[in-house]
Amino acid sequence: MNENVVVLGSGYAGAGAVKSLESHLDGRANVTWISDVDYHLVLHESHRCIRDPSVREKITIPVGEIKDPSTTFLQATVDGVDTDERVVELEDAEDVEYDYLLVGIGSRTAFFGIDGLREYALTLKSLDDALSIHDAVSEAAAAATRDDPATVVVGGAGLSGIQTAGEIAEYRDDYGANVEIELVEGLDRILPNSDPELQGALRKRLEAADVNIHTGEFIGEVDEETVYVGDDTEMDYDVLIWTGGITGREAVADANVDKDERSNRIFSDMTFETDDDRVFAIGDAAIVDQPGDDPAPPTAQAAWQAAEVAGENLARRVKGQPLTEWTYDDKGTVVSVGEKAVAHDVKYFPLSTFGGKPAEILKKGIAARWIADVSGVGNALDAWPDM
Repeated sequence: MNENVVVLGSGYAGAGAVKSLESHLDGRANVTWISDVDYHLVLHESHRCIRDPSVREKITIPVGEIKDPSTTFLQATVDGVDTDERVVELEDAEDVEYDYLLVGIGSRTAFFGIDGLREYALTLKSLDDALSIHDAVSEAAAAATRDDPATVVVGGAGLSGIQTAGEIAEYRDDYGANVEIELVEGLDRILPNSDPELQGALRKRLEAADVNIHTGEFIGEVDEETVYVGDDTEMDYDVLIWTGGITGREAVADANVDKDERSNRIFSDMTFETDDDRVFAIGDAAIVDQPGDDPAPPTAQAAWQAAEVAGENLARRVKGQPLTEWTYDDKGTVVSVGEKAVAHDVKYFPLSTFGGKPAEILKKGIAARWIADVSGVGNALDAWPDM
């Protein structure tokens, strides 16, 4: 009897791993793919929907266009994982038994205990989130007057915060909306822990887009009208968006595998195996060991790379073959600010940091390549104009 391999999540990690698993299994196991949505979202382009909701058609790929017909897909929400019984517990469907499990259900937004933040802030972790931000900004802009502009506060100036602020600025300019954009970062620089040259290039483009940048003081409290920053600054807002960090999902909180106690993200080694040899973990749901002191970064780029090896290793485990180790290969960073983009440390490019058309085309190319990998060149070509 064939063994049952279950993959959780349809993000970069889950979708990529399913493709890889199918290609390496040779029909040696039954594959079940579970996700709470029936599509793969190209999440690193979801901010485009803040300006233009129609982009959703280009960045959502139905699972039927990704998986092999022999793979069973279940649209259901994971409620828990019982590693003793080898069962995935589902909220809205019958539980699913597994012989081997890959946890790739991503992460959720971390609010760090900041009073009021969870209650009043919008987040950007899903398509629905992006569409909600669009609606909120549109409503605020419609209510604004010449003397009383709408204020949008974006908390956190990492990749998501910068790209969100840039997209709102494009929306404002496209529609002539009277909107002020405040980007708040608690650390001293935007895109913390990145190269100062990249930080400077991004700041320049944000400022050119009339985004007001505030660094060096953390958001301490939020109520329904005001964001309190540091000891002295109060920002009244119409829309508040929080992009300040990630934590693990509650669905795996009680799973009997080694996890980070604070975040519930699962520890996995360079083969994606956890301390339970029947359970593998990947992507934002995991803290994946790497050479040196730091784990793999929780980025789309890392998840893409990891998915190929994770899927292959699941197939190897089914076949009784030795597992292979994965090492993250940083191919560079590309960040969009509205229609513009900045690239840094991109392999095979002679400049360390650059913008203009080369960076914009590179940003489009990254998204198109991923879409082509998981669903075909036709979808990639169709999406290209909107990336």
